[in-house]
Amino acid sequence: MNLRSIPRAAVGGSIKVARLPLDLTAAVIRRGTGRSGADIVVDRAEAAARGAAGTMLGDEQLKRDASRRSLAADERERADAMEAAAGAQAEVADQERRQREQAAERRRAQAAERARAKKQQAAEEREQKEKRAADAEKRRKEASERAAAQREEAIDAKAKRDRLEALETEKVALKEREEALTAADEAERLADAATRAKAKRKG
Repeated sequence: MNLRSIPRAAVGGSIKVARLPLDLTAAVIRRGTGRSGADIVVDRAEAAARGAAGTMLGDEQLKRDASRRSLAADERERADAMEAAAGAQAEVADQERRQREQAAERRRAQAAERARAKKQQAAEEREQKEKRAADAEKRRKEASERAAAQREEAIDAKAKRDRLEALETEKVALKEREEALTAADEAERLADAATRAKAKRKG
């Protein structure tokens, strides 16, 4: 049988039968990877087969169909490449976005930590200041109490000295009165004795 007499439909049917297992394999690959590269390989193989059949049969329509299928496969490959590049760019952009968000989160955490440390330091300084003020007030109060106690002691000591001086003055006065009374008694006794002696002389 002359190859030129093979109907075009038979070529198409034979190619479809031949690519059936390839389509099944491509479907499995597509499910596993999510890409259509295997489909493009199968489409190019079909385009090459149609082109070869068209050349052998001298069928211009088969050759044009083969050329269209080959161009369509090229377009799909370019589209897949562009999609993959866009996906890669989107992934890079997403990764950069995540990195920016993580950096921003780190900066926020660092700022929060600095604010917490500053607040804690301020609280500690305020507590130390209050403690120093309380200690100073305590020392001032103790000094005031000591001064008041010393004043009281000085007042008590002066009062004791004054009482002792008053007692000593009173003692001296009493002694002087006693001596005066004694002298008066002696003078009276002497006067009585003189009177008695004078009276005795007269008698």
